[in-house]
Amino acid sequence: MLDWNELEKICNNCTRCNLYKTRHHMVFGKGDINTNLMFIGEGPGEQEDLTGTPFVGKSGQLFDKILKAVDITREEIYIANIVKCRPPRNRNPLENEKNACLPYLRYQVKLIQPKIIVCLGRVSAQCIIDKNFRITREHGNWVERKGYNLIATYHPSALLRDPSKKKDAWEDFKKIKEKYVEIS
Repeated sequence: MLDWNELEKICNNCTRCNLYKTRHHMVFGKGDINTNLMFIGEGPGEQEDLTGTPFVGKSGQLFDKILKAVDITREEIYIANIVKCRPPRNRNPLENEKNACLPYLRYQVKLIQPKIIVCLGRVSAQCIIDKNFRITREHGNWVERKGYNLIATYHPSALLRDPSKKKDAWEDFKKIKEKYVEIS
């Protein structure tokens, strides 16, 4: 079995899809690799691509505020994305791009073994929970699978585009905090 550093090196050298051609940095993920709480977004944005760190742009700033509001810190979670390289113009990742990266993400999950996985946005939820997942209808509902507690909520970028979703996201994050306290 690969260790964490070996997996990151493989991801850094990945050419399984065309996203590597335009990236500045591969965005592997960041946080506590011994956590019970893992967040999975869709893909890196411009700031993430420039820094190699997930969720550092405007979406990341909002994400940090939400975490703080439920008394969770970045230091106690791990955050990654479905794809590790930025899709052009921040478009959603294509099927072949998701399929190229998902084995790496699954390996990260296997190494971390979180008890809770939070999908941030539709793309993440459709890759992790169910390919037909409808974020507007199914967010905030727990699904248990293979020993993992799965839940999806709106991606912070969706909340920036449509602030009316913030109330629902807040309720979702309260459920996440409650489950996190329960299993810790």
